[in-house]
Amino acid sequence: MSGGEPAAEQRWILLIHQLPTKPAYFRVKIWRRLQGIGAVAVKSTVYALPASAETQEDFEWLLKEIAEGGGEAMLCEARLIDGLSDAQVRALFDAARDADYGAIADEVRSVARALDADGAAEKQAEARAQLGRLRKRLAETETIDFFGASGRVVVEGLIAELERRTREETTVIAEDKGAATGKNADLRGRTWVTRQGVHVDRIACSWLIRRFIDADAVIRFVAGKGYLPKAGELRFDMFEGEFTHEGDRCSFEVLLARSGISDPGLQAIAEIVHDIDLKDGKFKREEATGIARLIAGIAMANKDDEQRIAQGAPVFDNLYQYFRTKRG
Repeated sequence: MSGGEPAAEQRWILLIHQLPTKPAYFRVKIWRRLQGIGAVAVKSTVYALPASAETQEDFEWLLKEIAEGGGEAMLCEARLIDGLSDAQVRALFDAARDADYGAIADEVRSVARALDADGAAEKQAEARAQLGRLRKRLAETETIDFFGASGRVVVEGLIAELERRTREETTVIAEDKGAATGKNADLRGRTWVTRQGVHVDRIACSWLIRRFIDADAVIRFVAGKGYLPKAGELRFDMFEGEFTHEGDRCSFEVLLARSGISDPGLQAIAEIVHDIDLKDGKFKREEATGIARLIAGIAMANKDDEQRIAQGAPVFDNLYQYFRTKRG
C-alpha cells in the first residue's frame, strides 16, 4: 500500500425487504421502482445504493410503499468489511448501467439504419421524434449512473451523430400571461414546514404555496425525523405531514388536489414533478429530463434551502406560463 492519502470510505444505503406473495402486480411494481432509482441487488432481498441524502430519500419513500402494500422493510447505512468489496458492488452498478446504455445504443442504430434505407422527409420527422424519446432515456439513465459506466460515451456519440443527420432544432418559448386563481383561504396565514435539503418536490410545493395559495407564507426547514409541529403549522413532504406522499402521488400532486386549485397548467407541472420525484415514468413527460437537470444544478449550487426555492421559482414560473401559452 502506498504512503499517499487513503481512499475515501464508501458508504452504502441498504434496503432489506420482504414482499407478500400476492398480489403479483405489487411485486412487479416494487421491482420497477427499484430499477427506476438505480438500485442493484447484492442479495436476493437486499438492494444497495451509494449513500447520499437523495438516495436515502428514494429508499425511504420505497420503504413506505412496501409497508403500505403489506410487506416488511428496513434501511441501514453500511460499510462493507468482508465478502463483497466496494469495487465489486460498483461493478454491479456499472454493469446495470452499461446494459441500459447498450439497449439505447441498439435503438439509435436501428433508427440510423431506417434513415439509410429511406431518408425521405417523413422518415426524418419520425427519426426526430424517436430521438427525443431516446435522449430522454439517456438522461434518465445518466441520473442513476452513479459511478460513470463506460457505455455512456458510446451512446452519446451515436445520438450526437444521428442528431446532426436529422438537423434537429428545439425551441422552447415561455411568456408571461398572468396568474391562476383558486386559492384556498383555509391555508393562508399558516407557517409551512418541510425537511431540510429541499429538492424538486419540496421546491415545487414551496413555489405553489407562495404563488397560488399564500404569497406571504412563511416556510421553515427542519430535521426530517422527530420534529413535533407547533400550532398553526402545516407540514409538507414529511412523514406524517398534512401534505405528503399518498399512494403513488408525490407531495405536489397531493397539495394541488387538496388546495382546491383546478388549472391544466399546474396539472402538467404536477405530472413533471411526479416523474422526476418518483422516477416511475408514470406520465412520461418529455419535459421532466430538462427540469430535473435544472433543479439538480440549483441544488448543487445552493446549500441554503431558501435560496434553492428562490432560484427554483423562476423555473416553475416559466414552465407554468409555457403551458398556459401552449393551451391558448
